Amino acid sequence: MGEIVMNSSVPGPRSIQLKQEREEAVPQALANATSIFAKKAYGALLTDMDGNTFIDFAGSIGALNVGHCPPKVVESIKAQLDSFIHTCFHVVMYESYIKLAQQLNELVPGKWQKKTALFNSGAEGVENAIKIARYYTKRRGIVSFERGFHGRTHLTMTLTSKVKPYKYGFGPLATDTYRMPYPYYYRSELPRPEADRNALRQFERLFSMEIAPEDIAAVVIEPIQGEGGFVIPSKEFLQGVKGICEKHGILLIADEIQTGFGRTGKMFAVEHFDIEPDLMVMSKSLAAGVPLSAVTGRAVIMDSLQKKELGGTLGGSPLACAAALAVIETIKEEKLLDRATFIGQRMSDRLNKLAQCCPSIGEIRCLGAMCAVEFVKDRTTKEPNSELPQRIVKMCLDRGLIVLTAGWYGNVIRFLTPLIITEEQLEEGLQIFTEVVQECEKGVFKK
Repeated sequence: MGEIVMNSSVPGPRSIQLKQEREEAVPQALANATSIFAKKAYGALLTDMDGNTFIDFAGSIGALNVGHCPPKVVESIKAQLDSFIHTCFHVVMYESYIKLAQQLNELVPGKWQKKTALFNSGAEGVENAIKIARYYTKRRGIVSFERGFHGRTHLTMTLTSKVKPYKYGFGPLATDTYRMPYPYYYRSELPRPEADRNALRQFERLFSMEIAPEDIAAVVIEPIQGEGGFVIPSKEFLQGVKGICEKHGILLIADEIQTGFGRTGKMFAVEHFDIEPDLMVMSKSLAAGVPLSAVTGRAVIMDSLQKKELGGTLGGSPLACAAALAVIETIKEEKLLDRATFIGQRMSDRLNKLAQCCPSIGEIRCLGAMCAVEFVKDRTTKEPNSELPQRIVKMCLDRGLIVLTAGWYGNVIRFLTPLIITEEQLEEGLQIFTEVVQECEKGVFKK
């Protein structure tokens, strides 16, 4: 007997009613990946308003590494509510902010002394990391990468690579930003080492064609591209980028918003590549879905700003700090780094086996429990298949499994399962995905 319970079609009557109310009250620009409305959730399970229980392979786009309603987090938030909700750290300080900063200073890679500032969202964290980098270096230029995603605020949507739906119609965009290639080995015409060298050569070419290196403040990079399709670079590429930064006095900002807090089998993805960034941005699973972001960096950089030059009324709220401290404790106590490695290996084994009989699967990419399947119309031409993932997502939801798409062409299905998912739930979800892909495959290739 599985964990999934389907009491109605999807969406059910209550979800349909709420969807109508949503359309009247909420702008259409706020897109929804599924057609259901949540009633309750725990662990890796979510129950909608019609009593249907789903296995969640989406994890709130990576915000739920410790699962829905993790006990320690819930207890910590409740305890904080009994004391006080908010004082604004700039008005009256509180211990949990300091404790969390101390823990992040210890966890983030780097042998130097570090300091941490807390904010509300990932995009806000990226914006502040760039403010800090520009202030410290007294330079203006910021480099990001093709297929990168860093947020939806004015500056972060400029840094984000994809035009639609993130940037089109919202111009003019921020100035002094530059975009460099990020290796995509599956779609490269060059072998991996040459693809790395070519990307790094183009980086160096920027210095003579666009902007002097002495005028670049920072490079912002995702160690693994999230929205871009879980594209995993080589250690040589990331270390090459770091080497260029060190050569020219450019700060390296690691965007670990989706990759952090155990997702890849390490606390942070940069640890796989032996990289120590100057500044790191964290959010999403930092506080189990409670709005919170952090910028942790070398103390000499963080302390270059003067008083009142960073901040925000709600940044690092007591509720969020309490949640984050409980998240870190949960990751350690439940050995979720090892669990992420196990989940990733299990997924990789099952998905690669599925790929052997499904020609529409072009590539499987996994690092820890950050896994993705890229779909193509033809394995030889590698033409992206954007329609098939949409159908798979819908069919999976109808059977009780929540999954999401990603990728430059929208042809990738990504998995961000809570790391506390049971083996039975993981197997049940993978079985549904396997059956759906096989059914879709037959339908596609019979035509």
